[in-house]
Amino acid sequence: MHPRRLRSLVAVLCSIALSLPVAAATRAAAGAGATADAPRAIVDAVAAAVDRNFYDPERAARLAAQLRAEAGAGRYDAYADPRDLATALSQRLSPEDKHFRVEWRDPAHTPAAPAPGRGPAPPDADYADAARRGNYGVRALETLPGNLGYLDLRELPDLDFADAADPARRALDAALALLAGSDAVILDLRGNGGGAPASVGYLVSAFTAREAPIYNTFRWREGGRLRSESEAPRQWYPQPRLDVPLYVLTSARTGSAAEALAYTLQAARRATVIGEASGGAANPGGEFALPAGYRVFVATGSPTNPITGGNWEGRGVQPDLAVDAAQALATARGRALERIVAQRSDGPAALEARWALEALRAQAAPVAAAPTDYLGQYERLRIEQDGDRLLLRDGRRPAQALTALQRDLFCLSDDPRVRLRFERGADGRVSALETQRSDGRSSRYRR
Repeated sequence: MHPRRLRSLVAVLCSIALSLPVAAATRAAAGAGATADAPRAIVDAVAAAVDRNFYDPERAARLAAQLRAEAGAGRYDAYADPRDLATALSQRLSPEDKHFRVEWRDPAHTPAAPAPGRGPAPPDADYADAARRGNYGVRALETLPGNLGYLDLRELPDLDFADAADPARRALDAALALLAGSDAVILDLRGNGGGAPASVGYLVSAFTAREAPIYNTFRWREGGRLRSESEAPRQWYPQPRLDVPLYVLTSARTGSAAEALAYTLQAARRATVIGEASGGAANPGGEFALPAGYRVFVATGSPTNPITGGNWEGRGVQPDLAVDAAQALATARGRALERIVAQRSDGPAALEARWALEALRAQAAPVAAAPTDYLGQYERLRIEQDGDRLLLRDGRRPAQALTALQRDLFCLSDDPRVRLRFERGADGRVSALETQRSDGRSSRYRR
């Protein structure tokens, strides 16, 4: 290339490069100015979405008019930052319905949102992947001492009943299958903020009689018209457990569809709800796209329970046994074990449940013990001390902590089916160690 033309090209490129920050700053300033000048327009868009879609048309019209009047009076003019405006609108709307929520997402750093319209915005493109990575709400699944089935469910996934391979339904079916042999079931919803009504009905059907008249009826508003729909599942769980003791744990974080699950099982007298009153968000709906990156969640439906004649909006699901959320699991375990012990008088299962109950109580109110009295070697077993705890060590196996049940009687802290009884000689000193198992097996080791 000719040197003169090369110098010209370099000069042009430098000029463009120097102008880019200025142009970017200009656009940013213009965008900020547009956002700062837009609160009234955004409030008007929120009001329109509420007016068109909120499940109660009369309340919708009244609330929309109030929002427009407030905007006209300048209530929202000072919110130049879109995040602040979204927060202010959410706080304004929340007392009207717990599901109301306004959000802002920077259009420059998020996938293109659908154009503002009259229908709910579709889920984000990565919704399915997020559900998969969250294991469709199944956070933990285990068998607790005494054969108690425990399911920590953090979300109620949407189910596609037309797809036999639907991964969300397969996840719930797998969890229910692993709970099938439990003598009692604890369903932990303390960290569950909600989800889809489809899985509410399906899970309820796993513990109640088919076609039972217990399901909420939703009044939905769509396209300016009202319609009704039952929460009963499109397909019923094939092998419901009608008699297994069922306990549902709740907290103030339990919301929406998770509340529906607890409320329906409680109203049907099928489950005992333990914990705190739930969040009080009964009315489901969806997000509606607005201009400039805003979205508003509007409740488009409202449930009515056929047994109570109402729902839990505003007040939450009231527990049958009110305890601090942190104590709900231990309380449910105790109640479940007490019931199993009362129903079974003898046999390994009854003994296992009784031992598990005694261990649970001992862990809640530790029994004082004199650790130095027990320390030492008992043939292949060794008793050691770690702080104020006793440990059992069997060769190279990991040490196991012991829980004191009474003088000279302990159990493994993580497995109360195994107990250790220390024997004393005529001089009162510990002379032997006996291991006992709830199935009747025992072994003795001399000191």
